[in-house]
Amino acid sequence: MTDVTPRRAAPIVVGVDGSPESILALRWAKTLASTLGCTIMAISAWHLETVYGPYPVTDWDGESEAQRVLDEALNQAFEGDSPAGLVAEVRRGRPVPVLLNLAQSAQMLIVGSRGHGGFAGMLLGSVSSACAAHARCPVLVVHGAQLVGEGRPATVQESQGQDVDEPTGNI
Repeated sequence: MTDVTPRRAAPIVVGVDGSPESILALRWAKTLASTLGCTIMAISAWHLETVYGPYPVTDWDGESEAQRVLDEALNQAFEGDSPAGLVAEVRRGRPVPVLLNLAQSAQMLIVGSRGHGGFAGMLLGSVSSACAAHARCPVLVVHGAQLVGEGRPATVQESQGQDVDEPTGNI
């Protein structure tokens, strides 16, 4: 006997830290999710260091800050047109283990090439390189030069209203 019960497709997991690359990652996820017939799980992870230098950190509310960053990124990426079935969650923990854990049951993991805290000259940040090396699903690392446009990729500068010529580079 064959099981013909419809199964929900595994989601696309997207790491969101509010950087331009993570906003582009959300836009790519929206396009890919509609093509693959799946949903998007947007994740913002946060971790509290108990000591920063010689001073303990006590007043920072990591969960609230991560939620604010996630909400703003979703608004920027989707401009009020969120994809159907979008799940947006804040998770406590370091980004790499959080994302890799969720990626175990994902169709794909999408992360930006560099997030906040990365060095400007690096091609890949520590989170994107660790995810690409250790995820059990395909990983798309989105570089800041590209985003999903209307019929062609648009550059980050175009999406921010700056004048530029044709886009360069590929994802």
